[in-house]
Amino acid sequence: MFFSDNELPNFGKVAVLMGGKSAERVISLESGKAITTALCNANIDAHEVDFDGSILPRLIDDNFERVFIALHGRGGEDGTIQGALETIGLPYTGSGVLGSALAMDKIRSKSIWRSAGLSTAPSVELSAKSKWDEIAKKLSLPIMVKPVREGSSLGASKVMDVKNLPVAWADANQFDERVMAESWIEGNEYTVPILNNVVLPVIKLETSRDFYDYKAKYQDNDTRYICPCNLDKTIEKNLGELSLKACQYLGVSGWARVDMIVDDANQAWLIEVNTVPGMTNHSLVPMGAKQAGLTFEQLVVQILATSLVLPAKVEL
Repeated sequence: MFFSDNELPNFGKVAVLMGGKSAERVISLESGKAITTALCNANIDAHEVDFDGSILPRLIDDNFERVFIALHGRGGEDGTIQGALETIGLPYTGSGVLGSALAMDKIRSKSIWRSAGLSTAPSVELSAKSKWDEIAKKLSLPIMVKPVREGSSLGASKVMDVKNLPVAWADANQFDERVMAESWIEGNEYTVPILNNVVLPVIKLETSRDFYDYKAKYQDNDTRYICPCNLDKTIEKNLGELSLKACQYLGVSGWARVDMIVDDANQAWLIEVNTVPGMTNHSLVPMGAKQAGLTFEQLVVQILATSLVLPAKVEL
């Protein structure tokens, strides 16, 4: 459910944390600036704060009362800043420490989902010593190779030939010392925005590339975002329920975006959960929110209001 206007308090002085040192810094800055502008337009005392090593003393000394986390990637989306904010008692948006850490780690996410009976592609963790022929035999080509703890599809690649697996591993390893491979699922890609346990309209993604990679997300002009997604209503409802379960098992709360592939048999396969989704003019959560009748300004206020709610407990 959304918060009504009379349920919203005076949020006080709000720090919008952005930037940081992850590979997604540029996107985070863009998200943070858009969020800050929208909050100020809603008469909320919001301030841009570029994340650095001295952030906690600054938040205390400048008398901030609440934090909107707009940090993408490691350091901001993996439980690190969430734990730091808890040590100084500052409320923040989105998932808590555990939910953030589990969602950021794709290997652990998939392991939890499998144990819960949720569909996700077979996968293995790679290393420089991996036996590539055995990986190809186990997962079957084509194979997706990606960093375990990175977002925006940075370092991800589709591998069609076993001889290219070491190259794909090396490319992904530039972004994270932990790299994974998973079976390629042929189908259509969808994303499901979630706000305070409410499933927003599902978005279908179409790109001329092999998959929805970094260039398709932020650079291409021909990427198509279809919302409403034109799925059968029952199938769309099932995707929403699957997304809520995917978040529940990881302990994700507040807001999120769940990415998945739907194959030709209408079987949905979970890819990952983003606990601090992008909020740029290319981003997906605002698209779903708009279809649900929320302006960007209303959306960011509702996200800020999730800082009023304690992180959800993990129920396995």
